[in-house]
Amino acid sequence: MSLPVWMLLGFAAWTVLLLLSTVGVYRWSLILAGRVPISSFRADQVEGSDRYKRAMRAHANCIENLPVFGAIVVALHVGNVGGTLVDGLAAAILVARVMQSLVHVCFVQTDTVTALRFAFFLVQIVGYLVLIGVLVARLGGGV
Repeated sequence: MSLPVWMLLGFAAWTVLLLLSTVGVYRWSLILAGRVPISSFRADQVEGSDRYKRAMRAHANCIENLPVFGAIVVALHVGNVGGTLVDGLAAAILVARVMQSLVHVCFVQTDTVTALRFAFFLVQIVGYLVLIGVLVARLGGGV
C-alpha cells in the first residue's frame, strides 16, 4: 500500500478515535451514570460543556475533510502518482489534521489558539491543492 493510502487510513482511524474518545466518552459516561437517558442527545440542539461542543465540531471537521482527502488519494492511487513530494504532503496533511483536532478539543478557543488551529487547517488546504496540482501536471496531458 502506498504512503498516501496509509495516511488516508490514518485519517479515517483518527476520525473514529476522536469520536470515541471525546463525544462517545462524554455521552456514555452520562448515560451509564444514569444522569441522562440515551435519547437525550439531539442532533439539532448541541448541549453540554464547551469542551464537548468543541469535540463535536472537531469530529465534524474530520468528517467534512475525509472525503476530500479520500478523493485525492484515490486519484493518486488510480493514476499511479507518487514520490517523495506526494508522500510528504500526505503525511503532513494527516499530522496537521490530528494537530488541528487536538488544538480544537484540548484548549479554550482564544484568538491565539484559534489562529493556531487555522494554521493547521491551512496546511491541509495547501496540501490538498498541491496534490491536485501534482495530479493535473502528471496526468493532465492525457485528458
